Amino acid sequence: MKQDMIVILDLGSTENTKLARDIREMGVYSEIYPHDITASELKELPNVKGIIINGGPNNVVDGTPIDVRPELYEAGYPVMAAGHGAAACERSIHSWDEADSAQILRSFVFDTCKAQANWNMKNFISDQVELIRQQVGDRKVLLALSGGVDSSVVAALLIKAIGKQLTCVHVNHGLMRKGESESVIDVFKNQMDANLVYVDAVDRFLGKLAGVADPEQKRKIIGAEFIRVFEEEARKLEGIEFLAQGTIYPDILESGPVKAHHNVGGLPEDLQFALVEPVKFLFKDEVRVVGKALGLPDSMVFRQPFPGPGLGVRCLGAITRDRLEAVRESDAILREEFAKHGLEGKVWQYFTVVPDFKSTGVRDNARTFDWPVILRAVNTVDAMTATVEDVPFPLLQEITARITSEVKGVNRVLFDLTPKPSGTIEWE
Repeated sequence: MKQDMIVILDLGSTENTKLARDIREMGVYSEIYPHDITASELKELPNVKGIIINGGPNNVVDGTPIDVRPELYEAGYPVMAAGHGAAACERSIHSWDEADSAQILRSFVFDTCKAQANWNMKNFISDQVELIRQQVGDRKVLLALSGGVDSSVVAALLIKAIGKQLTCVHVNHGLMRKGESESVIDVFKNQMDANLVYVDAVDRFLGKLAGVADPEQKRKIIGAEFIRVFEEEARKLEGIEFLAQGTIYPDILESGPVKAHHNVGGLPEDLQFALVEPVKFLFKDEVRVVGKALGLPDSMVFRQPFPGPGLGVRCLGAITRDRLEAVRESDAILREEFAKHGLEGKVWQYFTVVPDFKSTGVRDNARTFDWPVILRAVNTVDAMTATVEDVPFPLLQEITARITSEVKGVNRVLFDLTPKPSGTIEWE
């Protein structure tokens, strides 16, 4: 990597991602690392210009305050601390809420660390193309292509770096949105001339998920089965040694304490491929900028975010085919109505959820006992926090009328008013 880097050490702050993004917005690259990183591990990182110890309210573990290793102060890098009174460095502030904190940060980054504002998407793309070529050489890569922006940008990067050495595999696991797989085939195979393998694995995945209610277990099953499918497809090809994924930074930062992602912590231990993850340190909005810089169409770059486990995390509890179909059809209605009323592209993410319980209703003068549909519409910059879209009430009424009349097995529609935090964007 050619870009200078400021390292943020997590010492219990809830503002690590904001700080990293503030530094990136200055044109300087930044990454977040655990507080207990060693000096030797730090020196292995490319172009580190300075360290920020970012303290906060979560700096006590098992009753004992945590701290950075003393050796870091002697590692040869400028060090600044925020919210960490025990820091053994001269540059320290009580919190980033101080009136002049922005100027203090800028001065530390540029005046003290002498960092250059060379973080931009042109340099990022150039770096990643070079790194991909170094990693892959003349060997072949298999890409898990969902058709979402993350995997699409990875596909574009790999095509730029290694061309036809890339084979894209789109797996229809039965958890796709209405028309999703058909769209993926059209865009990537017909329009982008990619090497695309389409795999119909609906029965296979739904069979593995039968009776599984725990959301973490569902994610791990889906992730593991994806890998098995790719292994099978790789055996049909020659020379496949790498698996590419659209892992992004929030996936890594949130995995563990919040939830496991299908591609972070959900991969089998006996994975037969080396991983290629060129956007794993980018936030979602940065991934979109890269996509634009690579010339991807807006319809792809600004496509609705869609989780790797698909509708499996929106059909809550144990997945059944009838409830899964209710999620799929209600989601299609929601997307149609948002597009019709000018909200497409203005709301970051919107989708439906069907829980695994029923409620009493009335239809055609008779009692019903059917599922509710939950509507979710949120706005965010980096997917780490999110606010709820103020959807006009008449539109909510129209969507409700369509869903309750057109979707089989549904008699109620609810609107989720919870921001992130305290909720997550997805329900599972």
